[in-house]
Amino acid sequence: MNRATRAAGAAFVGTTIEWYDFYVYATAAALLFDDLFFPNASSPTVALMASFATYAVGFFARPLGGIVFGHFGDRVGRKSALVVTLLMMGAATFVVGLLPTYDSIGALAPVLLVLLRFVQGLAVGGEWGGAALMAVEHAPEGRKTFYGGFAQLGNPAGALLATGAFSLMSLFGEQALQSWGWRVPFIVSAVLVLVGLFIRLRVEESPVFERTDKTGVPIKEVFRTSWRAVLLGVGTLPVAIGGYYILTTFLLSYATGPSVGASEQLILNGLSFASFVELVATLGIAWLGDRFGSRKVAIVFLVLTAVLAVPQFAVLGSGNAVLIFALLGLMRLVTSGTYGPMAAILAEMFPPQVRYTGISLAYQGAGAIFGGLSPLVATALVAAYGGAAWPAVALLVGMCVLSVICLAVAPRHRDRLPAPSVVSE
Repeated sequence: MNRATRAAGAAFVGTTIEWYDFYVYATAAALLFDDLFFPNASSPTVALMASFATYAVGFFARPLGGIVFGHFGDRVGRKSALVVTLLMMGAATFVVGLLPTYDSIGALAPVLLVLLRFVQGLAVGGEWGGAALMAVEHAPEGRKTFYGGFAQLGNPAGALLATGAFSLMSLFGEQALQSWGWRVPFIVSAVLVLVGLFIRLRVEESPVFERTDKTGVPIKEVFRTSWRAVLLGVGTLPVAIGGYYILTTFLLSYATGPSVGASEQLILNGLSFASFVELVATLGIAWLGDRFGSRKVAIVFLVLTAVLAVPQFAVLGSGNAVLIFALLGLMRLVTSGTYGPMAAILAEMFPPQVRYTGISLAYQGAGAIFGGLSPLVATALVAAYGGAAWPAVALLVGMCVLSVICLAVAPRHRDRLPAPSVVSE
């Protein structure tokens, strides 16, 4: 197995575990944490929004994690940073599974939940950038989008494991899920982390990192030379990040809530199927990115996402399992086209000496703005308009428009091996 393949495999396994941990929390926040940690809220909607607010804390911590681990990754090494992020995420997730609820320790329970979510956010804030770079920087020319797609595969794989774990626990019944079943997906994270750590330690450092200039302070250099790239990077990601959470976390709570009343088991199974579709499709879409241009491919799928937004929400109340599964799967297929090429797209927006910091700031900044707030904003808008889905649809379409504009004008940098410098185009 060559270095590029080994790095891509490690990126996939590591990001799968990190995103599993992150999505386990997202699923629990949508289904359970309002009752377990906010039982005294003035209304079910307020409790759900409080649960989503704790979920959002992880996104607000992500830019800080991107700065800290971006500096570490640009100066010490991509590999070392990734080992630390994996251990942090695993420890925080495991402890959430042991956390007493509001009924046991009162207001201290949500406080501890927020603190652990903050640690999760720090960890994932440093994880994605490093994993994406390890895959892209090891890749041969002309195949960077494909190899970068392995880092993107971790997202649907982690989501599939997370929703699948809760689907399995829900088979024991609502009472079991509320009392002990919700803890199991968090606790098993410890085993996954050990597996990921073993694989990640066997990967060589990025060859691009090994020849870069490691002097200076990356965060200062990013804001001095690449601040436009950071802003445009944030602007390319509303759908790839925030749209995803509208179509998973918010959709789950909306579809199973009073406005629609769909079966919880049906929607969980549908989301698991959708994650499987994304898992299968991501590398094929990444291949298309190398064949036709990663930005062109992303723009085409952004348009398709906007087109499918209305039918996606329209079918949720139909009660037709085949139709619901079909739309969830089709929508995830097209949104994977907005996410799969992003590792290569963002990596080429920054020179290698500040690349870890730059892509982490862009990705995690978008996560804080669009990922952390999208379910909360969508919930508030839908509640304000009497339970109608159209405000969430309009929000998603607006994200598509912003992404297309920013992709069209974003800068590019190319790594020229074995030359020691980066030529800006």
